[in-house]
Amino acid sequence: MSHPNALLTPKGRLLLARCVVDDGWPLRRAAERFQVSVTTASRWASRYREHGSDGMVDASSRPHHCPRRTPVRRERRIIAMRVNRRWGPARIGYYLGIHPSTVHRVLARYGLARLSWLDRATGTVVRRYEHSAPGDLIHMDVKKLGRIPDGGGHRVVGRAAGRRNKAGTKANRRPGYHFIHNTIDDHSRLAYSEILTDEKKDTIVAFWNRAVTWYESQGITVKRVLTDNGNGYRSHAFKAALGDTIKHKRTRPYRPQTNGKVERFNRTLLDEWAYAEPYRSEADRVAAFGDWLHHYNHHRGHTSLKGQPPASRVTNLSGQYT
Repeated sequence: MSHPNALLTPKGRLLLARCVVDDGWPLRRAAERFQVSVTTASRWASRYREHGSDGMVDASSRPHHCPRRTPVRRERRIIAMRVNRRWGPARIGYYLGIHPSTVHRVLARYGLARLSWLDRATGTVVRRYEHSAPGDLIHMDVKKLGRIPDGGGHRVVGRAAGRRNKAGTKANRRPGYHFIHNTIDDHSRLAYSEILTDEKKDTIVAFWNRAVTWYESQGITVKRVLTDNGNGYRSHAFKAALGDTIKHKRTRPYRPQTNGKVERFNRTLLDEWAYAEPYRSEADRVAAFGDWLHHYNHHRGHTSLKGQPPASRVTNLSGQYT
């Protein structure tokens, strides 16, 4: 869109048209004065006679009719499938025999929200939020992760070899699980995690105390924590650990989306650390965790932070440039 005060845009066109219509200038004289062609001067003078000053703005370039536009009945089918089944353009297009780009244009034309913005269970738009300062809210969760038997699991060496490794020694027969306790700051996405052996209330309380101490060492004062409804989080011991200064909020049952930031961190943790390398033992994977967590906090670009790492939102964070 042109600037409103530029020559021969709405303001200049109005001056030209008034010279011709109101002051009686010849078209050629007006065209020379405003350095345009006679045809252009005639066009704006005609628009002024017909519509007045409102006719000086740019008209829409949209055609009056579009014979090749998708029929309204088909558009309604596209919208109904999106609303009722929550399918994307590709799947709707294949089902209806329409090119996915056409489906995408129809969805955009009617302003339907992207699937990534919707709650898949209910179809309602997910309300996203971000607190204004570090420490205003800490998300907390536990991720249960199966241990890797010595020699490698089935993800690396295949089902047959992984089964042999698991059954080879007494220690491998029941490798068990690790419980990764995670906290993530809502504003900065700064994470503190530990790999522990269980998720009992005493373990959770001890982890929380270490997490709060770590956040304080980074200049972050924790004011509120958000957890799910696990037994450890509902215990009196955890309530006592929070004290009177830290408020505790719990998600609604069966609504992990409410704690979505730490749930997304869990997924990133699995993709970029737990299953990112062909680890031959659980010890190798555990040894790599510290470096990965440092990379996540200090160097890995975060999409919600416009490509900056979480450390960029925390002032004077120790170890930021190492």
